[in-house]
Amino acid sequence: MSILDQRKLIESIHPFELLSSSELDNLMSKIDIAYYAKDTLLISPTLASISFYIIIKGSVNELVDDELHNVYSSGDSFDGDALIYSKTDSKFVVAEELICYEIKKDDFLELMHNKKIQSYFLQDFITRHQQLKEHELSSELTPFLISKVSDMFLHNACVVSCKESIIEALKKQKELQSDMIIVKGEGSYGVVTDRNLRDMLLCGSFDVDKEIGSIMSEGIVSIDINDFLFNALLVMTHKSIKHLVVMDNEKIVGVLEQLDLLSYFANHSHLVAVQIDKAESIQDLKYLQDDLKNLIVTLQTKGVKVRYITKMVSTLNLKIYEKVFSLCVPLELQKSCTLIVMGSEGREEQTIKTDQDNALIISNDVDIELFSEPMKKLNTALLNLGFPKCIGDVMVSNDEWRKNVTSYKSMIDSWTHSLDTKSSQNLSIFLDAKYVAGNEEYLKELQSYLYDSFSARDDVLAHIAKAILFFKTPLFLFSGFVVNKNDNNMLDLKKGGVFALVHGVRTLALQYEIRETNTIERIKELNNRGVIDKTFATELIESFDTLNSVRLQAMLSAKDIDKSSLIDPKKLSKVQRDLLKDSFKIVNKFKKFISFHFHLNMVT
Repeated sequence: MSILDQRKLIESIHPFELLSSSELDNLMSKIDIAYYAKDTLLISPTLASISFYIIIKGSVNELVDDELHNVYSSGDSFDGDALIYSKTDSKFVVAEELICYEIKKDDFLELMHNKKIQSYFLQDFITRHQQLKEHELSSELTPFLISKVSDMFLHNACVVSCKESIIEALKKQKELQSDMIIVKGEGSYGVVTDRNLRDMLLCGSFDVDKEIGSIMSEGIVSIDINDFLFNALLVMTHKSIKHLVVMDNEKIVGVLEQLDLLSYFANHSHLVAVQIDKAESIQDLKYLQDDLKNLIVTLQTKGVKVRYITKMVSTLNLKIYEKVFSLCVPLELQKSCTLIVMGSEGREEQTIKTDQDNALIISNDVDIELFSEPMKKLNTALLNLGFPKCIGDVMVSNDEWRKNVTSYKSMIDSWTHSLDTKSSQNLSIFLDAKYVAGNEEYLKELQSYLYDSFSARDDVLAHIAKAILFFKTPLFLFSGFVVNKNDNNMLDLKKGGVFALVHGVRTLALQYEIRETNTIERIKELNNRGVIDKTFATELIESFDTLNSVRLQAMLSAKDIDKSSLIDPKKLSKVQRDLLKDSFKIVNKFKKFISFHFHLNMVT
């Protein structure tokens, strides 16, 4: 290997790329190349570490209490902690003949004078976790960074004078098919959204002849048309908004929407959402399936966080559901029912299509049998569109999930007064319910009834929460973790981590009457209410993101959807293994929190 190749290898290993050119030159002059035979013990609790190792060829096993914890191979490095703290609980044993670079202990500790290197090896979980993820994705972000707002399709901006009446402004908004009204005042702008109109209606002061300026929110969030799209996404993320006003020389030229922004990077030629709206048949929707898969793959490879991918994909899937509903249900029946989705779709956490989890709530005044055939037709259509049949038959084609409001209330009563597993499962499913189409009020009525039923029912809450302990966290068993004999030592991310976070957070949301269904939004609200502190909330969000990111990669490559949560840890990079290890530690911490919070040691 040439000197240039050696330097490139060192620079490719995080955090050494943060060194200045002179610092890197100095380091390269001190690096040795070493050879070790198979089974050589390099570091152990009784054998002090003398070097920081960077593998050129071969592999090294890290064992904790004689259980395989990590496997390091070409391009991986270890073990900074043993040098910094002069101790370790691990054994590092050569698994295959090893050729490696060695940075001697004194030279490594000298590197720690560089604040960037020091912060990486000594930082807390959240900082280190985020830095590792940023490094993992940084090489894939170039196309995302160079595109500009001017490359995007912009929606019409509805701009009205603050003196204009509400009714006239609404007419103009409808004509322009805009999602927001921009109000021009004297030297400034404001905005009127659906929330402003809803608040005014709830206050009982809906006078459509009033000036639109009387109900606007001051200020707008804008971006210049020549700015980068990446900056637009950062602003949307930071402000928690879905629309940006686009300016050109201080003149409003349009509105940029988040869904369009994400879709743009997946496919420049068209927007999937627009095609869904234009679909006139199930066959039209079927043509979109490859576009949706390509959209997920492209966004994932461009480094877009999985939480944004899932929200965007869930939004598109809901639009598909809504379109199928309109095609299958007679118009005269559509306002007499509510179509809902549950499970990962209801939480806006679905990417690759998993089992259908849907239900229909029907008005008490309408014959339930009128919906039997339309719902069977709807389930068949979704099946043809790639939404698999639910193994537990939680679908609108099943009479149990196609009831009127009164019958659902009776079912909720049975859930809240029973401690059996099936009732807990059905309750958990319903807690993630999200409105899709029809009359949303029926779902709201049932949700209110559900939360009222759980007032002071800590006994039932504890029985629901105990499901978090059903699966062991596979910490320190990366290569030894086996789901069954046929899974070749694969690790199950869903059972091992995702389920515990989703279910534990969901149970807390039920206890504190949090109406959000998305796991991350539930975590944020739990923090806002003081149930968990900000540091713990951030740890949970980062861990959830990591588990779902690695799981998404497995889903995209899985041939069998039923095994899409299984991964081979040996095929992961060291960075990914480190991220998973940190994430599982937080999962265990969360399990302990839930166990203490609900006194699970007293639940039988």
